[in-house]
Amino acid sequence: MKIAVLALQGAFIEHEKKLEQLGATCIELRQKSDLVQDFDGLVLPGGESTVQGKLLKELDMFDDLQKRIQDGLPTLATCAGLILLADRIVNQDQTYFSTIPMTVKRNAYGRQLGSFHTIEEMKGLGKVPMTFIRAPYIESVQEGVDILSKVNDHIIAVQYKNQLALAFHPELDENNSIHQYFINMIKKSTR
Repeated sequence: MKIAVLALQGAFIEHEKKLEQLGATCIELRQKSDLVQDFDGLVLPGGESTVQGKLLKELDMFDDLQKRIQDGLPTLATCAGLILLADRIVNQDQTYFSTIPMTVKRNAYGRQLGSFHTIEEMKGLGKVPMTFIRAPYIESVQEGVDILSKVNDHIIAVQYKNQLALAFHPELDENNSIHQYFINMIKKSTR
């Protein structure tokens, strides 16, 4: 199983380490020529969504990745990655891939000082450690979006088709259950 990790900016190496521990092979997407490789899944890591969106366009990678996600490529998106998938962003006209019908609020928990760690229930996984760093949350979702977890009444994890979007950083905690869940999603989609 080969998983592509968007490696333009942000916390991509930590995702690679988790996935490799679970037996996956990872490749990094840094330029358009990296997209000629076959891969079974995609990780959109945390970082700065504005920077990632801009680089995806400048490097001519945006349209190809958007089409693959729309066509069902299993995708794990964390923090900034979640923002890239939202079809609506509060107080921002521009969206990016727009592949999940949800409204996202950026930096919803404030600045870096508003970062926090908690352990909460996640549908199908039980209690999961969650690290939030300048995190967004999901204000609302449309039909077909499965809410997997909430923290303080805010939606922080959803699944829509083959897209798993999280407001937190599972790559920063020792628990591997979310990355294993993503690998299982990939296995189901390739049957």
